[in-house]
Amino acid sequence: MKEYAHREIETKWQAYWEENALHQTDEDQTKPSYYVLEQFPYPSGDGLHMGHVRVYSIGDVIARFRKMNGYRVLHPMGADAFGLPAENAAIQRGINPREWTLQNMERIRKEQSLLGGSYDWDRYVGTCLPDYYRFTQWLFLLFYERGLAYRKEASVNWCPSCNTVLANEQVEDGKCWRCGSEVIKKELVQWFLRITDYAERLLEGLDTLPKWPDKIRTMQRNWIGKSKGANVTFSIPSVGEEVSVFTTRPDTLYGVTYMVLAPEHPLVPKLIAGNEKESEINEFIQNMRKSTELERTATDVEKFGYDTGSKAIHPLTGEEIPIWIANYVLFDYGTGAVMGVPAHDERDFVFAQKYDLSIKVVVQPNGETLAEPLTEAFTGDGNLVSSDIFNGLANREAITTIADYLEEQGKGGSVTNYRLRDWLISRQRYWGTPIPMIYCDDCGAVPVPKDQLPVVLPEDVVFDGKSNPLTTSENFVNTTCPTCGGAARRETDTMDTFIDSSWYYIRYTDAKNEEIPFDKAKADDWLPVKEYIGGIEHAVLHLLYSRFFTKVLYDAGMVSAEEPFESLLAQGMVLRDGSKMSKSKGNVVSPLEIIEKYGADTARLFILFAAPPERDLEWSDAGVEGSYRFIKRVWRLVHDNKALFANKETTTTDISAAAKELRRLTHQTIQKVTVEIGERNHFNTAVSSVMELVNGISSYPATEDRTVLREALESVVLLLAPFVPHLSEELWEVMGHTGTVHLAAWPKYDPAALVQDEVEIMVQINGKNREKLVVATKATKEEIETIAIANEKIQSLIIDKKVRKVIVVPKKLVNIVVG
Repeated sequence: MKEYAHREIETKWQAYWEENALHQTDEDQTKPSYYVLEQFPYPSGDGLHMGHVRVYSIGDVIARFRKMNGYRVLHPMGADAFGLPAENAAIQRGINPREWTLQNMERIRKEQSLLGGSYDWDRYVGTCLPDYYRFTQWLFLLFYERGLAYRKEASVNWCPSCNTVLANEQVEDGKCWRCGSEVIKKELVQWFLRITDYAERLLEGLDTLPKWPDKIRTMQRNWIGKSKGANVTFSIPSVGEEVSVFTTRPDTLYGVTYMVLAPEHPLVPKLIAGNEKESEINEFIQNMRKSTELERTATDVEKFGYDTGSKAIHPLTGEEIPIWIANYVLFDYGTGAVMGVPAHDERDFVFAQKYDLSIKVVVQPNGETLAEPLTEAFTGDGNLVSSDIFNGLANREAITTIADYLEEQGKGGSVTNYRLRDWLISRQRYWGTPIPMIYCDDCGAVPVPKDQLPVVLPEDVVFDGKSNPLTTSENFVNTTCPTCGGAARRETDTMDTFIDSSWYYIRYTDAKNEEIPFDKAKADDWLPVKEYIGGIEHAVLHLLYSRFFTKVLYDAGMVSAEEPFESLLAQGMVLRDGSKMSKSKGNVVSPLEIIEKYGADTARLFILFAAPPERDLEWSDAGVEGSYRFIKRVWRLVHDNKALFANKETTTTDISAAAKELRRLTHQTIQKVTVEIGERNHFNTAVSSVMELVNGISSYPATEDRTVLREALESVVLLLAPFVPHLSEELWEVMGHTGTVHLAAWPKYDPAALVQDEVEIMVQINGKNREKLVVATKATKEEIETIAIANEKIQSLIIDKKVRKVIVVPKKLVNIVVG
């Protein structure tokens, strides 16, 4: 028998697939469409890791399964190729990031092919390629035309040494991760997208996505952060200003004893002027500007603040209340100001106790009186007290009543607020999509005409890590105004890379279009994506931004789908020794090493069999060996029975009990695997079912019906085809079939074959298992009872005892109760 040679087999069939364009998208409109998509990779220098192998194997199983079930399948791939890592690599290596990225893109594409992925490479998308980012710029201009893209001044993390903006993640202990310089907050004019205009629709849309994991939908709801409450206006006579505060608890308004502003609030310099601690407070403010959001707002972070010395006027009582600044209030959230109600808010209570601020109870629990001084905030429901005309009202009722009263008095009113903020898309770096705007002294901000796109990244830039490289290219910066023809300057900010990944799934539907981003008819033919597979780390930003883009394009009449992804499969991580694989921990397993030693089919089978897809997977060398042994076992079974496949006779119903049992197991497995892949995405249990069938084949007597065995073996190869595509191709050929197994019809189970003539049942005595019997499936309870009691072993165990009761559960057990 020929030995299983994975390198030879996998090379052979990958070449066959490429030569015959097997994975090219089927355009036959008579077939139902199915769009399966894995999140495309970032082309780093490290190549693929086991997390990639997992996500790509899952997607490939679904794509191959649907194709065998008669669907025309769109299964594309590409590269999320812009971003800061490539620019950093360019600085470190002294090369242009384009060169570094394109090399990595080609490397990863080859590695994906080695895995046996069924991708339509003709639709390949690389976000750093001008034919793609031309239309990213086109879409930016669409947002601009619709009033959804705008510029404003915003506070950013700024490294004065590197002369660049840093993301929060690049600030370590208040210092630049690259050079170690102290980071400051700087006001810069930045580009934003008005995602807040879509906050309510993004929330409502989550209710239309039942095939998304509840956890991810909850994470998005929390990120959007809808809350209903009231705006309350406080006046500050000393500076002639007013401050609006949002609160979800206007019922506690009479319990306000102080106000807190964010240290960055523009009124703060006026409020602290002349304060005896002014220099100390300014130092505190500077420290807060360096701190990350998490460092200031985490629940376990100590609340710290300063009294500005200024007073605000309570809008309903006219009382003066002190104005503080504190670390836990952020200027970017809400209005950058909160009202302190320590009696009824846990955070405010802790702050008030620390600084000996007044605590005033305005909600008493029904039928009780809170003991004062309070030992903790009371946040439950009750009736209002010390609240003027609202005394005695239930606090829940008072929420609306007081909000309405504020509106009547011109001091605020009901409002719905969102935690979501507009999307800051400006990045002061080279390796990203240039923002297609031009600035003219006479005409102002002018969009680049669409027929002049793409605005291409220049080559004559300096990568010294000291500034935005785009600003170093005079040929790029200096241009002419499209409106007046005068001298003008290009925008040197590039776009956040989340922009690139917010529409790539639509470009795949019409990847070669040179006139527009995509044709609506082609997009509508495929969208929404039927199955989207990727990591939970993208649960909020990427998925939220993609949903936002789709809704904007829907409003623009460019697509008919309001949601991009119908079903979402968020696969778990691959762990080793209980930790996520990483070079720093020295626990990485290279996919290429596994493919070289065992083959791609073994890597795929192990990673699909070892755990349900949504759970973390613990790497196991023994598990890989086990998957390899199983593949070789299937190989031997087919080759040992090679002579069978010349016989094309069909199975008859007039067969022995052993043959009937193998046929039942075959069709039971077909039914199980079809459901597990097609309805549940339970790939591990699908593989397990095939393994049970292989066990049944192995124990099938050599003297029994051969046509039943042939049917079972062919079913094994067909059922394994999505999982181990190379092995299945080779064995399909061994069986004498022409053409590829991946275009063969998925097997259908025969309901009649599932009917059992006999069933094994357990016989118990006083609840303890004592014997197994085989009885006819149609046997009555009385017949089963008679057979059980007449059994020789059972007779020997109850001969001296009185049978008090016999409980019969058909097809399962008999319990004989004796005394």
